[in-house]
Amino acid sequence: MSIETHIAWRYIFSKKSHNAINIVSGVSAAAVGVVTAAMVCVLSVMNGFGTLIEDMFSQFDPELRITAAEGKHFRMDDEKIMELQSLPFIDVMSQVIEETALIRYKDHQVPAHLMGVDEYFEKLTGIDSIITDGYYSVYDGAFERSVPGRGLAAQIGINAHFVGGLRIYAPKRNSRVNMLRPDESFNEATTYIAGTFAVNQVKYDDSYMLISLPLARHLFDYDSLTVTALNLQIAKGTSVKYAKKQIQRTLGTRFLVQDRYEQQEDFFRILKVEKLLTILLLAFIMLIACFNIISSLSMLIIDKREDIRILRNLGADNSLIRRIFLYEGWFISSLGAIIGLVIGLAVCLVQEHFGLLKLGNGTEYIISAYPVQVQFTDIIIIGITVLMLGFVSAWYPVRKLRIE
Repeated sequence: MSIETHIAWRYIFSKKSHNAINIVSGVSAAAVGVVTAAMVCVLSVMNGFGTLIEDMFSQFDPELRITAAEGKHFRMDDEKIMELQSLPFIDVMSQVIEETALIRYKDHQVPAHLMGVDEYFEKLTGIDSIITDGYYSVYDGAFERSVPGRGLAAQIGINAHFVGGLRIYAPKRNSRVNMLRPDESFNEATTYIAGTFAVNQVKYDDSYMLISLPLARHLFDYDSLTVTALNLQIAKGTSVKYAKKQIQRTLGTRFLVQDRYEQQEDFFRILKVEKLLTILLLAFIMLIACFNIISSLSMLIIDKREDIRILRNLGADNSLIRRIFLYEGWFISSLGAIIGLVIGLAVCLVQEHFGLLKLGNGTEYIISAYPVQVQFTDIIIIGITVLMLGFVSAWYPVRKLRIE
């Protein structure tokens, strides 16, 4: 330990000639600790909500999704797609057709985003876990079934227990509108609701409806080899990142391969921006808290004038004396940061295991307590931020130090 570090460390705990200096130093460390703990808790709660919503999406979105880079659809007999089917790490491949159509039940009619899925869709998603009423089925062997989002079902006034059929109208793709007989310009079909699902995201719950793939092909005039997307599940033990890279290399630039983050890119981008703004706001509050360090160091420098003179007479140069007080201020902020990190992590650990802080009365939301997830990268960012701001706060009064 260098001499300036040793002296600075002793100054933290040594008795000052004025008790107010000890009090201000303690308040400085406490202020830094409180804000540090707040940063840990706030960012961990944001991570918890992000993970919660990510888990919701994962019940509906596949691990990887393939779409055409240009246009809306592609063919399964495409040379690249046929080559894709031979890759060993693809566990499940599900064909999908997505288009918009009009659905009607009695006097209610609304546009909906129809997703035609095959029998493999259930295997690569957690659709059964998000069924809120009825059961999942798009074809029961005799009748066409459908599974709308909970919000969409509410809009048309129907649920899984209704026996009436749901009418679907989709414009014919390859024909012009007949102004004399406009009804002939639409493909029509009837389905019976098997159940409703809820991802707890408006994008899905209020507009999506699952139907069988053959019915979607009939409604939207697609042949048996045409799809709008392929949903993939990767075999266990294979990294999704690695699989995505290999699949993209196989398919080339005519196709897009998206993981779950890219499928919900807008949402996750907003989440990252919110987190960044939160860090900046808390860093600004931390900067205000560090102003106490400036006051503490200024008072300490005045109190230690005699010590400075003695050190100068013993041969200490100006740079060494300045480093003593610079380290002193930095130690105060570091001590506060360590205390804050310990407190913040302890609070997050308690919340994670016991859920003491409830959301509302504990029954109004899909979870009863605030979710918490501590990430190591956040702890590093918080630590670096506190140390940097503490250094700047200590540097300001030290650079004004005049040594006689």
